Amino acid sequence: MSSTPITVLITGANKGLGFEMVRQLSEDKGRVKKLFACCRDPNGPTAEALHTLAKKYPDVIVIVNMDVTNESSIQEAAKVITPLLGSEGLNLLINNAGLGLESSLQTTTTKDMLDCFNTNVIGPMNIIKEFLPHLRTAAKASKISGMSCNKAAVINISAMEGSMDVTKETYSYMAIVPFRVSKAALNMLTVCAAEEMKKEKILFSLLHPGWVRTDTGGPEGEIDAQTSVKGMLKVMSTMKDKHNGIFLDYQGSPMPW
Repeated sequence: MSSTPITVLITGANKGLGFEMVRQLSEDKGRVKKLFACCRDPNGPTAEALHTLAKKYPDVIVIVNMDVTNESSIQEAAKVITPLLGSEGLNLLINNAGLGLESSLQTTTTKDMLDCFNTNVIGPMNIIKEFLPHLRTAAKASKISGMSCNKAAVINISAMEGSMDVTKETYSYMAIVPFRVSKAALNMLTVCAAEEMKKEKILFSLLHPGWVRTDTGGPEGEIDAQTSVKGMLKVMSTMKDKHNGIFLDYQGSPMPW
C-alpha cells in the first residue's frame, strides 16, 4: 500500500472480513507499522484466531477491546491506541464492524432498527470523531501530495443492499430492511464527512465487499473473504482525490447510490 509503513485501525477484526484484512496486511512485509485490531470481545472464543495471528506478528498487531456501539468503549480504546501512534498519527481507519438483520418492513421492530443503526451508523460516526485528531496529524505529517490511504483515510465498509437503485432488483428475495436502511445512512454519513474534511486532505470512501461467504453473507456467497479483501486492499492502494466520497465495489467498479 505504501513504501513507508503505515498505521491502520480495523474494527470487527476478530472474524470474517475484518480478520482477513488483519491477516493480509500483516503478512505483506513492510506494509504496516502498527495495526490496531479492534473487536468487542477480544478474550472470547471468536478471537482465538486473531490472538494466534498477533503472536506471529507481535511487533505489528495490537488487539484492542472496542465495542463500536458503546461510546465509552471507543474512548477507552483510544486511550490504549493514542500512546502507540507516535508523531505520525493514524493513516488508515477501516470501519468494518457491522450488523445484519433479516426482516421486512412489517416484521422489523424498533429494536432491530436501533441495533443496526447503533452498529452500522452511530458506531462509525463516533469512531471517526474520536480518531479524527490522529488522522489530521497523519495528513499534516505526510509528504504525500493530495489524498491517499497511505496518508490519511477512512474507508467505510458498506454494502450493495444500501443502494436504493439495487433495492428495486433485490428486495423480493432479500428484504433485510434494518440493514439496508442503516447502510444507506452510512453512505450519506461518508459523503458528508468527505465534504467536511476534504480541505484537510483526509479521504473518505465506501467499499462494497461483494457477496462474501461469512457469518453475515451466509454460505451461499459468491466469493470468499480472501478474494474480497485482496480486491478491497488493491482498490484502497489506488485511491486518490477523485475517489473522495465515492462508492466502489471490491474490484473498483462504481456502485449505484
